[in-house]
Amino acid sequence: MSEESVPVVETTWLTLPDLVEVLGEPLGRIRRLLDDRHLVGSKRTGVFAVPEVFVVDGEPLGSLRGTVIVLQDAGFSDDELIDWLITEEDSIGAAPIDALRRGRKAEVRRVAQSLA
Repeated sequence: MSEESVPVVETTWLTLPDLVEVLGEPLGRIRRLLDDRHLVGSKRTGVFAVPEVFVVDGEPLGSLRGTVIVLQDAGFSDDELIDWLITEEDSIGAAPIDALRRGRKAEVRRVAQSLA
């Protein structure tokens, strides 16, 4: 990602205790969701946290996992893929996370695959 790219999606960062509360799941289940890539987070705020925009109606966004896997296959680190998801993408006309939340999974994954 170029240095001029600035994340455009404002998001709250959820720590593990926050995720336990928001998702209504025990910590062990939260860790499995992270291990299985249903959620992805970062320590950029000092403690491990997940962008709140990755959660919809108390559940991990369903289309997030496959998109994360595509980006990892393209060589993205967790921090890089989070930044890509929350930054305006010209070819999509929105931040990829916004497009995913609107059901535009195929379009987002097609663009993500082209990054490899």
